[in-house]
Amino acid sequence: MSDKKKGDFFRTPGEGPIKVSYIFPNGDRYEGECSKTPSGVLMRGGVGKHTSTDGVTYIGEWHDDKMHGRGTLKHSSGALYEGEFKDNMYHGAGTYTFPDGSTYKGQFHENRLEGEGAFANTHGLVWMGEFHGKAALGLKMQLNI
Repeated sequence: MSDKKKGDFFRTPGEGPIKVSYIFPNGDRYEGECSKTPSGVLMRGGVGKHTSTDGVTYIGEWHDDKMHGRGTLKHSSGALYEGEFKDNMYHGAGTYTFPDGSTYKGQFHENRLEGEGAFANTHGLVWMGEFHGKAALGLKMQLNI
């Protein structure tokens, strides 16, 4: 190890986050905070950046080794999600930008569009209303007069 105190890496549970830089066996990388479980296992917890070998990047909050809290997930396709996560899923308020540039801004529930939201296409037309997964009955187009 570098100039870190020997005790920095081997803290007991509950002593706060530990800063790490880790390369997984598959080549993925994580830089950020971890915490030690009562059994001594290090888990991502706090704020960090995970970069996968296939070009997916997550920067944000972690809890119990899962994306949890506020964060940004960029897919290799160019799609981007910025918002709230729960147990590795889009959950809460967020904005999803599709690879073509169209966006959905609103509520998510377990990776699904769920609740009040607005979809804007690449021509600037905006539809607002209740979204329920793939269904969005009764949407209203926003008029810009």
